[in-house]
Amino acid sequence: MFRSTTLRLAAFYTVAFALAVVALGAITVVTTRHALSQQFDARIATESAALVQEYGSEGLGGVVEAVRERDRTPGAVDYGLQGPSGEALAGRLAASRTPIGWSMLPRDNAAEPIRILTVNLPDGHRLLVGDDEERIEVLDGTLLRGFAWAFVGVVVLGVVGGYALNRDVHRRLAAISGTAEAIIDGDLGRRVPVRGSNDDLDRLAITFNRMLDRIATLMESLKQVSSDIAHDLRTPLTRLRQKLEAGLAVPGDRAHALEGALVDLDSILDTFAGLLRIAQIESGARRAAFRSSDLSAIGHTVVEAFAPSAEDAQQTLRLEGDASVPVVGDPELLTQMLVNLVENALRHAGPGTDIRVTASRGESAATLAVIDNGPGVPSQDRERLFDRFYRLERSRSTPGSGLGLALVAAVARLHGAEVRLIAAEPGLEARVTFPVPG
Repeated sequence: MFRSTTLRLAAFYTVAFALAVVALGAITVVTTRHALSQQFDARIATESAALVQEYGSEGLGGVVEAVRERDRTPGAVDYGLQGPSGEALAGRLAASRTPIGWSMLPRDNAAEPIRILTVNLPDGHRLLVGDDEERIEVLDGTLLRGFAWAFVGVVVLGVVGGYALNRDVHRRLAAISGTAEAIIDGDLGRRVPVRGSNDDLDRLAITFNRMLDRIATLMESLKQVSSDIAHDLRTPLTRLRQKLEAGLAVPGDRAHALEGALVDLDSILDTFAGLLRIAQIESGARRAAFRSSDLSAIGHTVVEAFAPSAEDAQQTLRLEGDASVPVVGDPELLTQMLVNLVENALRHAGPGTDIRVTASRGESAATLAVIDNGPGVPSQDRERLFDRFYRLERSRSTPGSGLGLALVAAVARLHGAEVRLIAAEPGLEARVTFPVPG
């Protein structure tokens, strides 16, 4: 039973609270008894001083009368007055033999002894004032019984609460363990149930489910990538084989066949290089190169580099926006991301189109966008363009591997940015929104 961490903690805290109740009870009883004893002694001393004062003002007869009157009062303390030779003069304690000062006198008919203060009066008389400590003992007993019930209550609550808590925690941990076992057995869609109480175990379940969702997404992505690699590389590999076979069949065409084979091999190597680069970016290994960067400066560099290509394709390429748009990131990756977006626009917008690169900064975000007025992209295809190897049907005849926008999405995720394809009407806007550095 005590293999359960919850039960061990419950037992530990139960014992700790029980010991705390015992310690508190002992301190309370001792402190209360001391305070009552002081009050008890003060009452006896006050009565004795009053009778001594009575003796001084009324004489012996006044003290005798006062002692006899007090003896007739119910609940009063006990008194005694003795003569110079020790003879009893008045009071229930007159026959008692006690020394001068404080003393304890046992009584046969009482469970508790009497505490007596004996003082000398003028002319050799002695005054005895005393009372038993029964009231103190009664209060002590009441306190002890109260703390005993408190001790029992703490133990019972600890046992019952620990058992109930252990059942609840065990049931919820068993659900997490059962989910993990189901996933190990292949049920990747299984998730941990969330109660909705927003406690520690609920937050753990939510985090666990998010981790499982991420793992499922990665596995689906891996499966899709494997399928895409097999599909998209089959064509260039088949074409490569055909060219090599043609070169073997016709000796005079070997040089031409080898040149074509090298072109296909370069395309295949570029595809694998793109996949490796995306994997490196998604692993977060490039985060160490982050530093202050300027999107406007990056945009100016890329536009200046691609302006001749745009002019050759009868297109216009220009930079617009703010003079400085600072962000924190890897300048090389940000440049590669913008290059991919510009190349994508130049390749698919068509001749005679206008392409704008904009960089702007707002209060809460910085934006980098490439906007063209070409034919655009159907809404159902916009999100899928960020998948590896995904290409539109009209793009199958153009060069490319379908990894350009996938790399853009990977770079955006690494920088905590959001990338979207938006209809520009006409044309398409590829917008990347970055968080503004603090």
